[in-house]
Amino acid sequence: MRVIDGDTIEVLVQGRQARVRLIGMDAPETSQGSACYGKEATEKVEQLLAPVGERLLMEKDVSETDRYGRLLRYVWYETSSGPVMLNLELVKQGYARIATFPPDVKYEATFVQAEMVAREQKLGLWGDCSRPTEPPAATATLAAQPASTVAEPPAASDTTVPGGSTTLRYDPNGPDRDCGDFATQAEAQVFFEAAGGPGSDPHRLDGDHDGVACESLP
Repeated sequence: MRVIDGDTIEVLVQGRQARVRLIGMDAPETSQGSACYGKEATEKVEQLLAPVGERLLMEKDVSETDRYGRLLRYVWYETSSGPVMLNLELVKQGYARIATFPPDVKYEATFVQAEMVAREQKLGLWGDCSRPTEPPAATATLAAQPASTVAEPPAASDTTVPGGSTTLRYDPNGPDRDCGDFATQAEAQVFFEAAGGPGSDPHRLDGDHDGVACESLP
């Protein structure tokens, strides 16, 4: 088992390596190096799974994989108090925010309640990421990392939004992006709408489907 970031792990499935995207939630990105709480979320996953090794139970909802070929699963691990869902635990402790998308909504109400409590108690990112953050550095440092640790390709060059002068740091049709890739909600909203908006949302930035992307960002 290998932790890619706060919402993606790599496990052995029938003797083959498979990348698993934890569903129901979204953790800050680490691939660009500066998303608030991205490093902490990754380290928390490593901490929670270290005692269990490869002994994980993966629960499918409806979808088998996402458009990047990653398995979409709820991941359970054993503790002395019984089985715990990793996806939900990260939301409970404030290391991730909810992001549920039909048809994979089996535990949606449970995730919503967990995030509400984490917000009220200002746990994790809800307390430490309340202030505006600086945009990610323009030049990525992926070349200095071992190839096996790179979760996503580097960011695309600025892309002009059709019909306007606003530029995007990421290609809406490029690699998967999470809320942690953006410095502000306004930036995420422009990207969200350029990628298709509420009618499409291929990057799953609008977890509660109200047409507003990444509402936890400043």
